[in-house]
Amino acid sequence: MAAQRVAEDVARGTKQTARVRVAVRLRPYMHMQDQKGEGACVRRLDTKTLEIINWRNATETLQYQFDVFHGEETTQQEVFLSSVKPILPHLLKGQNASVFAYGPTGAGKTHTMLGSQEQPGVIPRAVRGVFNLVKAKEREHEGWDYSIGMSYLEIYNEKVLDLLSPSAQDLPIRENKDRNILIPGLTHTPLSSFSNFHSHFIPASLNRTTASTKLNQRSSRSHAILLIKVVRTQRNPPHRQQTGKLYLVDLAGSEDNRRTGNEGIRLKESGAINLSLFTLSKVVDSLNAGGGGRVPYRDSKLTRLLQDSLGGSSHSVMITNIAPEYTYYFETFTALNFAAKSKQIVNKPFIRETVTVPSVQVKRSREEQEAGRSGEPQKKKLKDVKKTGQEDPTPPAQLHSPTDPSVLNRLMALEKLLMGTPAKERLNMHREIQELKEKQREFESKAKVLKVTGNGATRNSSDNGSSGDSPLFRTYLPPLHRKQSAAAKPKKQQAVVSPLQVSQLQPLQQCPVVKRPTVCLMKKQKNLEQSEVQEGKENVKDTGWESHLDKSVLDQSRHKILQVLNSGSLKDLKGLQQIGDKKAKLILGWREIQGSFTQVYRR
Repeated sequence: MAAQRVAEDVARGTKQTARVRVAVRLRPYMHMQDQKGEGACVRRLDTKTLEIINWRNATETLQYQFDVFHGEETTQQEVFLSSVKPILPHLLKGQNASVFAYGPTGAGKTHTMLGSQEQPGVIPRAVRGVFNLVKAKEREHEGWDYSIGMSYLEIYNEKVLDLLSPSAQDLPIRENKDRNILIPGLTHTPLSSFSNFHSHFIPASLNRTTASTKLNQRSSRSHAILLIKVVRTQRNPPHRQQTGKLYLVDLAGSEDNRRTGNEGIRLKESGAINLSLFTLSKVVDSLNAGGGGRVPYRDSKLTRLLQDSLGGSSHSVMITNIAPEYTYYFETFTALNFAAKSKQIVNKPFIRETVTVPSVQVKRSREEQEAGRSGEPQKKKLKDVKKTGQEDPTPPAQLHSPTDPSVLNRLMALEKLLMGTPAKERLNMHREIQELKEKQREFESKAKVLKVTGNGATRNSSDNGSSGDSPLFRTYLPPLHRKQSAAAKPKKQQAVVSPLQVSQLQPLQQCPVVKRPTVCLMKKQKNLEQSEVQEGKENVKDTGWESHLDKSVLDQSRHKILQVLNSGSLKDLKGLQQIGDKKAKLILGWREIQGSFTQVYRR
């Protein structure tokens, strides 16, 4: 089974681009947020244009134009129909789509994406719309099978957490050879209906991290991403399979910690949120700058997951939520500038399709099957035949293979190429395929004739042994060769290792030793004499070191030692053998109390 990735520009013959669509939704005015009673700072001009007061000059206004502008009175249904529904059919064609809500905290992003039971938001309406599209396609009986699945995750403090299977494990983000973003270990749940989706989505939404701040009683502390995967498979050959993904993203809002009063954990969460949104703005700036420079997708896990939505291969819609009160002025002004930059991003969508190429079964001869079962390769047998010097006029592969490999490879390559070729060029390819198929049939017929003649020659040679010498009844198969038994094989010459011979130890010859006058040696000698006396042995007279030296020399050395002991300094005393700092100080103290030393005794 072979897979082929078909891009949209190859399938349609033209390159297609899709600009990021930007919709702005204005939250209704709330008097509780406007404590000074300054009124609204944003005003709607038409369905695409709005204006905001210039903070540098209050008498001037700044105008922004987007794809659509939703005012305070716009319902959830109108937001879905005008901004989200047009991109859903791309999923059934093997393309990706994404919808994400952006804006400051308290501007209504979660209400836009989730909504309530009475007013469902973008996520439930989009999933219901996907199921309706699949049911409509199934009623048309186009020969495709559809399957839908979901995954749900959140990015909390730069950690990717699974909301369908909650755990503290940080999931990794990977990228395959086709530059598709993957998350190993993320739970993927198959869906059969919208009610099945609702039963999984509601409990998973409760696992999302939320907290209360001064500006929002239920503030989202993480970015939530819902992934809806639609796979359609062709029932008949070549069994094409197209995969489309829908990303529904509810971003956490940017926060001013001076106004939200965040402390401790809330402050850490706010820092992670603002850092990821800052990286998102850097990605947008890099994409608008062009020039093929580095786009910092990898600087944040949020931008890593939105890599396909911004500058990738997705049909993207960004819904920017803003607040009308003056207390949100700078957050609204920043969000509008970000939205204006985002609408200049151009994506390049393509069809994610795999084409299954059928594998051709090639019959093998009986000997090849036996060789395959025994595990002995065919090349080894051919080498053995060449070594014995026997002739092999016809190679077995040419005799028993029903098709020519070159013709078969060319035929498979043309079938692959035919999948993405316009209709005008298909006629020539069909003719070439027909010619190749005719050649294939000729090879098969020749192989059958050669096989029949070979079988007949084998039967006749078994009946009449003399007729086997005729060239007409010659078999082209090499004779079987038995393997040599283990006993018949020549033994390899082994190295002979003689056993280790241990010779008797010879007694050491006594060598003359010149003994030096050391205090340690004198101490050992005295201990030896005492031990011999205690054991009752004869006290052998020792010839010690004194017998080897002249008496005048001994007297001279003793005089020098006495001189050092009586008049030497601490340094001189430490120069004596086995006299350290502690003993030298004891000698000095003794000399001051008791007087000079008179004699040096042998120990």
